[in-house]
Amino acid sequence: MARDTVRIGGAAGFWGDSLDGARQLVLHGDVDVLVFDYLAEVTISLLARMRARKPAAGYVTDFIDAIAPVLGDIKQRGIRVISNAGGINPQAAAAALGERARSLGLAFKIAVVTGDDLMPRADELRRHRIKEMFTGADLPPRLLSANAYLGARPIAAALDRGADIVITGRCVDSAVTLGALVHRFGWRWSDWDRLAQGSVAGHLLECSTQVTGGIATDWADVPGWDDMGLPIAECSSDGTFIITKPQGTGGLITPLTVGEQLLYEIGDPAAYVLPDVQCDLRQIRLTQRGADCVEVRGARGRPPTADLKVSATYADGYRAIGTVTLAGRDAAPKARRAGAAIFKRARRLLAARQLGDFTETSIEVLGTEAVYGASARAQAAAAREVVLKLAATHPDAGALEIFAREIIPAASSMAQGLTGFFAGRPGVQPVVRLFSFLWPKRDVQPLVSMAGEDTPVPFDPVPAVAALPVSLTVVPAGILSEPAACVPLVALAVGRSGDKGNMANIGIIARRAEYLPWIKAALTSERLMAWFAQTGVTHVERFDLPGMHAINFLLHEALGGGGMASLRIDPQGKAFAQMLMDIEVAVPAALADAARAAGYGAGSRDIRAADAPS
Repeated sequence: MARDTVRIGGAAGFWGDSLDGARQLVLHGDVDVLVFDYLAEVTISLLARMRARKPAAGYVTDFIDAIAPVLGDIKQRGIRVISNAGGINPQAAAAALGERARSLGLAFKIAVVTGDDLMPRADELRRHRIKEMFTGADLPPRLLSANAYLGARPIAAALDRGADIVITGRCVDSAVTLGALVHRFGWRWSDWDRLAQGSVAGHLLECSTQVTGGIATDWADVPGWDDMGLPIAECSSDGTFIITKPQGTGGLITPLTVGEQLLYEIGDPAAYVLPDVQCDLRQIRLTQRGADCVEVRGARGRPPTADLKVSATYADGYRAIGTVTLAGRDAAPKARRAGAAIFKRARRLLAARQLGDFTETSIEVLGTEAVYGASARAQAAAAREVVLKLAATHPDAGALEIFAREIIPAASSMAQGLTGFFAGRPGVQPVVRLFSFLWPKRDVQPLVSMAGEDTPVPFDPVPAVAALPVSLTVVPAGILSEPAACVPLVALAVGRSGDKGNMANIGIIARRAEYLPWIKAALTSERLMAWFAQTGVTHVERFDLPGMHAINFLLHEALGGGGMASLRIDPQGKAFAQMLMDIEVAVPAALADAARAAGYGAGSRDIRAADAPS
């Protein structure tokens, strides 16, 4: 692309990401803008707890550590920086960064975006009798945090005022990118298709290396895990853009690796709702334009809704999670018996102290395909090396201290081969649960603060918009008339899964367009309900993305509470797509031959006659 475009680099995708991302992009990415996304749905509550202990805390200090070594280069090259690292205390983040810059003899115009924090209005929320948007539950009596997801408008306004660096509190992940694009190209806030494309660019950058080959289904094809390339979106004024990365870095950028990230953590692709625009992702097309260059076009936009999503969190008792290793013969049955005995003993001790029973317990024997439930392979039960994971919740932290103490004595009183107490006695932690609800935009006032001046950036009135029909899938008639072979899904598709609260999504992309009808015929909502029955999923929705030859599934109530509230080994559904890759799909013999020739699922274990025994 010509340099009338803007190059935006995604330097961080979560709190805890590598600190090396900023250095790579600044020194080797030829970027105009550097964006950082740090805030998961429960991150704000963790930052709130930090600030409660120390008033100057409450922001993501990783941001300062990542950017400080290259502040001189950023200044010299005129790179703009946008980050939501402000968390619950963006003013403190700006002060810390300003102080670090001054210590290096540098000065930046730093803008702070606030207005997302609704905790000062908790009484007002209660008067409105707020309900949880997914479960209908009442607002908890005491909140830890309550933050509205702001959009890109205040970020663009800060850049328009000359900010070199913009630090926000809670905003949607894609807003840090969209704000830069609106500022750079002068898009109107009614340029719906451009706003949609810019939001998609932000969605692809928001998880850093997840779009450049990180956690790809075809992991063996991805080189350079030790030096993964950070993503760059090279964007044009019409909204089209290319995803690429710095030359000479690891990773792989193809329509499939980009497509997996595009499907990550979405719901109905016809209505991907953001504060500034509703995105229709169904006709997005991904085209290889060279080595590690994929063009993205086709997102459509329409006016946003009148409400903002608010993520609130609240404390709900305590939890403790511990692990031990068992090795040798009969490892799995020994582990299950040890787990049951530890809980039985702990319950007896709790009863003696009149502390009441655990509110929830979990026993998982890792190494036996515990996350698969009834879909686990029989031979997994014969594993000779397993990890016993025990977890419990209780309203009283003292009760869990008793449970934690009773795990280690099993080393001398239960199964031979019980070892591996590397982490020692498990600690007791507060359980933090997510409570999501909608709040009117007209009652939220974003504010940009820079150089001692505060500028309100209100939302525009929202025009009335007819609801879109959901993009439910349709299976062609007669597609299953003469299947002749069975192949694992991985031979036909790639996938990616993620979480939203207590829901998980699984996005599936056909490797070739002609595979899609067979995939859709096999992956019914009912079949996924059965495959993931062990998760407690209550129902499954299925949506089409025909532009990408893809489908998206939304699994409700599948994560045991999700995030920090879940006791499971996979509380965010990150493994769900890979678990689904083994499910069998009936296809014609010629299609199975094509999958074999392409090198996917080529072993006899993977492709067999449809009527052969499983």
